Amino acid sequence: MKLDSKIPSGNIQQKWDNYKFNAKLVNPNNRKKFDIIIVGSGLSGASAAASLGEQGYNVKLFTIPDSPRRAHSIAAQGGINAAKNYKYDGDSVYRLFYDTIKGGDYRAREANVYRLAQISNQIIDHCVATGVPFAREYGGLLANRSFGGAQVSRTFYARGQTGQQLLLGAYSQMMRQAAAGTVKIFPRREMLDIVIKDGKARGIIVRNLVTGELETYLGHAVLLCTGGYANVFYLSTNAANCNVSAAWAAYKKGAGFANPCFTQIHPTCIPRSGEHQSKLTLMSESLRNDGRVWVPKKKGDSRNPSEIPEDERDYYLERIYPAFGNLVPRDIASRAAKRMIDEGRGVGPTGQAVYLDFADAIAKQGEDKIKEKYGNLFDMYYRITDENGYKTPMRIYPAPHYTMGGLWVDYELMTTVEGLFALGEANFSDHGANRLGASALMQGLADGYFVISATLPNYLANAKFNSVSESDDEFVHARESVSSKIKKLLSIKGSKTPTEFHRELGNIMWDLCGMSRSEESLKKALKEIPKLKEEFWQNVYVPQNEKFNQTLEKALKVADFIEFAQLLVKDALERRESCGGHFREESTTKEGEAKRDDENFSFVSVWEYAGEGKEPILNKEELKFENLKPTVRSYK
Repeated sequence: MKLDSKIPSGNIQQKWDNYKFNAKLVNPNNRKKFDIIIVGSGLSGASAAASLGEQGYNVKLFTIPDSPRRAHSIAAQGGINAAKNYKYDGDSVYRLFYDTIKGGDYRAREANVYRLAQISNQIIDHCVATGVPFAREYGGLLANRSFGGAQVSRTFYARGQTGQQLLLGAYSQMMRQAAAGTVKIFPRREMLDIVIKDGKARGIIVRNLVTGELETYLGHAVLLCTGGYANVFYLSTNAANCNVSAAWAAYKKGAGFANPCFTQIHPTCIPRSGEHQSKLTLMSESLRNDGRVWVPKKKGDSRNPSEIPEDERDYYLERIYPAFGNLVPRDIASRAAKRMIDEGRGVGPTGQAVYLDFADAIAKQGEDKIKEKYGNLFDMYYRITDENGYKTPMRIYPAPHYTMGGLWVDYELMTTVEGLFALGEANFSDHGANRLGASALMQGLADGYFVISATLPNYLANAKFNSVSESDDEFVHARESVSSKIKKLLSIKGSKTPTEFHRELGNIMWDLCGMSRSEESLKKALKEIPKLKEEFWQNVYVPQNEKFNQTLEKALKVADFIEFAQLLVKDALERRESCGGHFREESTTKEGEAKRDDENFSFVSVWEYAGEGKEPILNKEELKFENLKPTVRSYK
C-alpha cells in the first residue's frame, strides 16, 4: 500500500495557502458535468453538500434517517473551538495547533492539525453569517467558555445544544442548494458497498430501508461522512444508527484503516443503570467549567453527598493536576475516575460513578446564571435520573464516545483508493490518540465547508474518467455480493437476536479493550471474538423479510462490527505503548500515567485488507514533528 500524505511545501503557516494556490480548479461551466456522491448528512456531510452544491456540482447525498437533520452531529453539546482570542488570554492559531497536537499525544500529522487551527476562525464567521445562534455576552460579542486540555477560553457554544444548532445551520445551507437543484437528497438509504472501476471510486450500492431494494448510484467521486465506530462497544454515547459499515466496506475495497485502537472514553456520562440500556447519555464536558469532580476520601462511604463534609471530600482532579484541575483532557479525567472507583471510592447505587458538583458555582454565580449556560443539560439529567442536579451533585462515569481512528487520508482527505474521500470523524487525520473537547465539530465543518471544496476540484481536474454503467461487471458483482450477504443472514434462522450478539461483543470489547488494555486481555479478546463471529453466522435470528426489516439492518451492522473488532484489538496489541485514549497497562509511569514510546511508535498504523481469512497487513506513516518537539504530556 502506497502512503503519500501529499503535504505541501513551505513552512507550516503557508502550506494551506500554497496548496490552494497551486491546486487546479474546475471551470464553473464544467462543474455540472460531475456527479459527487456524499454518504452521511452530519456536519461534514451536510456542509460538504452545501459547499459543493454552491460551486455547481451535482451532489447526491445519502442518509440513514428520514431527515438529514437527525444525523448524530445533532447530539453534540458543549461547543466548537476557534482561536479568536476574544478573552484576551493569549490564544492564537499556533496555541490552538499546539494544544491539539499535545492533546492528541503527538500522534497526529502536523500539517493537517495546523490547517484545522487556521480554518477555525473562518468557521465561526461563516456559521454566524448563516444564522447559528451562538451565545453572546451582554455587549453583543460572541461568548466563550473553557474546555478540557486548554488554559484559554476558546469554545463557542449555544447552551448545551451546539451540535444541533450547527447542524441546522449546515442543513439550511444544504437545503438552499437542494432548492437550487444542485443537491439531491436520498433519505432512508444505507450504503452497503463501494464500487471501484479503473482503480477509482465510481459508485455505491445502497439498500432502501423502506422497500428493501438494492439501488446503484454512479458518480465521479465518493465522500464518506459516516462518523465513528464507538458502538463497537455496544454501550456508547453514539446513536443506535452509528456504525462502521461504510468505512469497513471501503477497507475491504482497498482503503487503509488507520489507528483503529484510538478510541476515546468520555469522562462525563450518566452511569449505566442496567442491562436494558441500548446506549448511554453524554453530559457535556462544558459542565466541568463550573462543576467540581469529587469522591469521598473514605472507601465505601455510602452517605448522601450532602452529609459528607468538605474535609472528607477528595477533589482528585484539582489535587492531582493543579495546573488544569477539572479541565484536564478527557482521557486523563476518565482514567483518574477509574482509579478512584478501583480504589473503592465510587458513589451511587452501583459504586460505578463519581460526583460532579455545582454547589460552589451556584453559590458564587446564582442558579439562574448556571441555568442560562447549561439549563437543557440539567433538564436532560433530571429526565433520565429523576434527580435535580442543582440541588444534589450529578453522578457521572466514563463511557465510549468519539473515535480518533478511521480511514487513512492524505492532506486532500483522499483515502488510498483514488476518488474515495473521508471527512470528519470517518477519517483519522486531526486528533491523534485523543480528541480535545470541542474539536469534533470544528473538524467536521472545516472538512466539509473549506477543505473538500478546495481539494476535490484538484482531483476532478487531474483525473481521467471513463464512462461507467450499472451493467459494468464491477457494479454487477458489488450488487450480487451485497445481495448474497443479505440472503445468507435471512437463511440462518437461529435463536439469538443481532442485539444479543452486539451486547456480547460490547462486553468483550469493554472488559478486554476498554479504558485500559493489556497484552493478556487483548490476546484473550482475539480468541473470544472469532468464536462470537462463528456463532453469529450459525445462530443469528433475522425475520424472513427482504423489505422493511430493521432486524436485518441491525444484523448487517453487527456482522461488520464483529469483523472490525478483531482489527481494533489487533491494532491495540501491536501498539505497545500508552498514548491518549490507548492505555496499555504495561506502559505506565511510576505515577500511573500513560507512557509514550516515541522511538518505536511515532507512526500512524495503516491496516490493509489482505482478503477473507487472511491477516491484515500493517503499513506505517512515519510522523515528523518539525514545529513541535514531542514532550512528556503533563497537565500538572
